[in-house]
Amino acid sequence: MHHKRGGYSYLIRPILIVIDLIILFISSYYLLSSIVSNQFYVFLGTIWLVSAYLLDFYEVYRFTKAITIISLLFRQATVILILIYAYLGVLRINLFSGKEPLYFIIIVISTVGIIKVISYYALKRYRSYLGGNNRRVIIIGNNKSANQLKAIFEEKKDLGYQVLGVFSDTLSKSIKDSFDFLEEEEVDEIYCAIDEISDDIMNEYVKYVDQNYCVLKFIPSSQRIYSKRLTTDYYEYLPVLSIPEISLNSAVNRTIKRGFDIIFSILIIILILSWITPLLFIFIKLESKGPLIYSQKRNGINYKEFICYKFRSMRYKKHVELDQVKKEDIRVTRIGRFMRRTSIDELPQFFNVLLGDMSVVGPRPHMISYTKDYAKKIDKYNFVFRHAVKPGITGLAQIKGYRGEVKYDEEIVNRIKHDIFYIENWSVLLDLKIILDTIINIIKGQEKAY
Repeated sequence: MHHKRGGYSYLIRPILIVIDLIILFISSYYLLSSIVSNQFYVFLGTIWLVSAYLLDFYEVYRFTKAITIISLLFRQATVILILIYAYLGVLRINLFSGKEPLYFIIIVISTVGIIKVISYYALKRYRSYLGGNNRRVIIIGNNKSANQLKAIFEEKKDLGYQVLGVFSDTLSKSIKDSFDFLEEEEVDEIYCAIDEISDDIMNEYVKYVDQNYCVLKFIPSSQRIYSKRLTTDYYEYLPVLSIPEISLNSAVNRTIKRGFDIIFSILIIILILSWITPLLFIFIKLESKGPLIYSQKRNGINYKEFICYKFRSMRYKKHVELDQVKKEDIRVTRIGRFMRRTSIDELPQFFNVLLGDMSVVGPRPHMISYTKDYAKKIDKYNFVFRHAVKPGITGLAQIKGYRGEVKYDEEIVNRIKHDIFYIENWSVLLDLKIILDTIINIIKGQEKAY
């Protein structure tokens, strides 16, 4: 189980939310007494929280500018005021004065704003003079941007970043040394100069932060065009990139998708795998010796390795499937061709879904060796983004024909493009459409299903 790092700073936001709600309710009791009711309290609390979520009202960080806080206050006030007037209009509630909601919002936002600004500057003073509320960080890289970031952290004590070390193959402490350091010290955030690390090293950092409740951020070179796939924050004047919180990975969406995965997988296992498995066991054994199930290591979410299961479709030999299957491949058995053409060989992966390693729909997982090869052909930012969600049995790229053997670089580029589109536009309806199109493709057949 992950443990929280960075002291008790994670409690600041919940405390501010509770204080803001108390201010909201007390102010409404005195300033909107003619319409106050339990129903109105529920409405008011709901629109405040929903609006705050949509407007990122509480997304204030140590590097956030004061002007940004003022902008957030203005936007929150505008939305709440409009919704209150809408509430009064729908219920046809007449006030003694139509200006009461306006006075109410001015008082609430002013009070909330004062508390927000005081807490913002109080934390800055706390970090500057008492050294508290610090983030323990390391910097990977020794280029101009990395050195500028280090200088900002050291000069701006009120930001609260404590640089524990700088690692680069051009310094006495190499990038390899950073992994030993991470094992010995607790680090809250890792800042990587993306142009100084290889794909393999980046994958290792991604795995580390996933397992150790740490944050990974990227320092782009000054000449680089920043990827739209990543969130850009500014530390003073310097841009820093990070993997955004993908909507698919939010608590609500993750629960919905996981629930669907479990129900759908159980139905497939009971209704199809229960009777097709013994039949395939007979056909597979009659044609070639070897196990019924073929297992292989694949990269999952955040590059985590897991064992992926398939019905064996090739003549059994150790390492027989390390090379991609080609058209008319002599290694594939007759029953194997049928299974691959109809994707029946993928059915055991519904057990992977139940185990939580995969989802029914998502980017297809690649073999470890292919992950490394493909990463060299794709923009690093996009490839990291692709691995920020669970892989799937089927996916958008697959139903569009980008499956199986990769002959040209353009094919893997298009596969990643479709995977990213899926991640950015996920919905339950999109999952259902992909599943339906997968079934249609199985019936019709696909050119690269061999």
